[in-house]
Amino acid sequence: MNYAQAACAALERAMSADARVVALGEDVGRGGIFGQYRGLQQKFGAARVIDTPISESTIMGAAVGMALTGLKPVVEMRVVDFALCAMDEIVNQAAKARYMFGGQGRVPLVARLPIGLWAGSAAQHSQSLEAWFVHVPGLVVVAPGSAQDNYSLLSAAIACGDPVIYMEHKELWGLEGDVIESEQVPLGKAKVVQPGSDVTLVTWSRTVQTALEAIEKEKNISVELIDLRTLWPWDRDTVLASAARTRHLVVAHEAVRVAGFGAEIAATVAEELGIPVRRVGAARIPVGYSPSLEDQSKINPENIVRALSGVCRTRS
Repeated sequence: MNYAQAACAALERAMSADARVVALGEDVGRGGIFGQYRGLQQKFGAARVIDTPISESTIMGAAVGMALTGLKPVVEMRVVDFALCAMDEIVNQAAKARYMFGGQGRVPLVARLPIGLWAGSAAQHSQSLEAWFVHVPGLVVVAPGSAQDNYSLLSAAIACGDPVIYMEHKELWGLEGDVIESEQVPLGKAKVVQPGSDVTLVTWSRTVQTALEAIEKEKNISVELIDLRTLWPWDRDTVLASAARTRHLVVAHEAVRVAGFGAEIAATVAEELGIPVRRVGAARIPVGYSPSLEDQSKINPENIVRALSGVCRTRS
């Protein structure tokens, strides 16, 4: 199945197993703009798959209240860019309730905030803001990069018990792959997509596909490719063990390079191992509408190849 169908199947299974799981957001009744809720309102009814007004702060505020009173809401924000209208509810309410109430109140919600470039959608609909949410104590942050992971990680996120920022990529909805419904993927565990010996390449979400293209182009370097999958908590053990073997690290992400989450990984590896590191990320510019301007914000295989080649020429 594809990435969108996998998420829909995971949510359908969770709703069938637990009556406390509900979904709410704009357009969820008609299946969502990417088909990620297709058929769910017809099966579970409008009281559990809830169409809402166009008010992100209202949607998120209602979801926080639902979670505090025992439900498990899955909140649809359509795209991460729109979630900026609900930052108070996410950052000051959902993320802090468990701490401020001494564990007496928990917020087991999943906020689906699709990230990334969306062809022809310009500056207000093409952002990758994962670093914003990783920075906030109390939030779990997930970024699935395959159909299997979108099924398994959404299942894990719904079961988590704490607020999860769930960041699907806007251009992965049609990505197809085998999905084994019994396969469990725990939060906080990275995946070694491809083993290698010369350099460790860490990435997540759609950039995994770009990284695979780069590896295909640069056959003279043995690259160990790691899909982080969960950004917080991130899998330090897997990354550090790999980097300790290869003695070189590249971190690549679609988000703006300046203060991107890749900086946290690079700094951690540099502090722990003292090895050469490189970061690949977008320029600190708004995403343009025209294809030529949009291309200036894209991470392409050539960017990654240059970083791989450059870091491998540096001795640790």
